[in-house]
Amino acid sequence: MNQKELQRLVEDISINYFHKPFLHQVKINKRMRTTGGRYHLDDHHIEINQHFLAKKYHADLIGIIKHELCHYHLHLAGHGYRHRDADFKILLQRVGGSRYAPDIGLRQKQNKKYFYICKNCKAIYPRVRKLDTKRFVCGKCHGKLVLKEKNEIF
Repeated sequence: MNQKELQRLVEDISINYFHKPFLHQVKINKRMRTTGGRYHLDDHHIEINQHFLAKKYHADLIGIIKHELCHYHLHLAGHGYRHRDADFKILLQRVGGSRYAPDIGLRQKQNKKYFYICKNCKAIYPRVRKLDTKRFVCGKCHGKLVLKEKNEIF
């Protein structure tokens, strides 16, 4: 599915389920990993995760579009558009949108490369990125952190 087809699909869903036109732009986001879509409050465009454009995820894509259109129409109408708002929950249920984007295997577990150990209480802090040990201390006892090799700890 390309940009024009996605735009047309969103406009059709907006008219059919919300009975209001979608007057802004839909964009495809290739970098999304943990979410299916995103509504932008500032310029009202909607971004859709590129991975959900595959034919096998079409039903999930429809649910994601309905979810983002709930944000869109409620925000423009001045009603509660956040996930926690009753207006949002009621409209989402009425149109049959998805509450959460399904996990299709895009979430990658980050490998912890760096292991810091507290000199005082021996608490272990696995991290993906390096820490500045002059700036950060142990969260439990405020002791000094030392970088260790994985095989030194386990």
